[in-house]
Amino acid sequence: MAKKFKYFCLSAIAFLLWGCNNMGTSKTIKLAHGLDVNHSVHKALVKMGEDLAQLSAGKLTVEIYPNQQLGTERQIMELLQIGSLDMTKVSAATLENFAPKTKVLGLPYLFRDREHSFKVFDGPIGQELLNDGKKYWLKGLGFYDAGSRSFYTKEKVVEHPDDLKGQKIRVMPSVTAMEMVRGFGGSPTPISWGELYTSLQQGVVDGAENNPPSFYLSKHYEICKYYSLNEHTFSPDVVIVGTQFWDRLTQEEQGWLQRAVDKSVIYQRELWAKAEAEALEAIQKSGVQIIRPDKIPFSERTDQLYEKYQSDEALYALIQQIRAVN
Repeated sequence: MAKKFKYFCLSAIAFLLWGCNNMGTSKTIKLAHGLDVNHSVHKALVKMGEDLAQLSAGKLTVEIYPNQQLGTERQIMELLQIGSLDMTKVSAATLENFAPKTKVLGLPYLFRDREHSFKVFDGPIGQELLNDGKKYWLKGLGFYDAGSRSFYTKEKVVEHPDDLKGQKIRVMPSVTAMEMVRGFGGSPTPISWGELYTSLQQGVVDGAENNPPSFYLSKHYEICKYYSLNEHTFSPDVVIVGTQFWDRLTQEEQGWLQRAVDKSVIYQRELWAKAEAEALEAIQKSGVQIIRPDKIPFSERTDQLYEKYQSDEALYALIQQIRAVN
């Protein structure tokens, strides 16, 4: 019954969006995401829409639905696949459920630092990953910075992987994320982002893992007073279009949209760097204890995770290619 209700809701949203999208001569791109309007991602998407309207002389405009108005990331992706929604920003962890190759982006300690990750995202490997979802009716247009993800907890300081033993840690619905937390000794618990504050408050989970701006803007720092910057992943956000929508665009319109996204990537990364610094300062002032643990014990615990990928020649080769990027 719950599954039927879910698809009824998706169908209702699809019908409403279809009706809105077929009014007038200009094309309105419907874009939904799950983040707050103060987030750098939302601001960059607004800028993308403004640039697109200018590039296209008003022929293409963007209408944005933030804050999970149209559902979770997974539900939004399903709307893209059936052609009822046009664009979204999705975390790489959610994308891996639709485009399997992108699971490598969530592997812990794959990237040496942020500069290394940008070289991969903006180069041929990144382009290969953006195109990986096309056979699943999804096309990537660019990578936004989502910083590095670290653990935050309510009652226990995490200075070493052993400190995660017995701790229920919220993770995104990602097999890679669950295997990582399990490898550290924790108990991975997938919970939607919108339900996490209450879950932390009620003790459903003992902690979570995310980047500083998300930790701050979500107000999770009101509950979790320990933030351990072990920086286990540099998993990006990805700007995605549905191929049904993309294929309806002319080549010129595709060019306008790609250029607008490219400009927004630069803008978002600038916003992100500023937001990250401001978030760390704000949570520290609020009483959160920031811990900077030795990352080597965490990294060593991920060896078994990488060993599992050796049986998949294509994915393991991709891992090696990423590590080789200077």
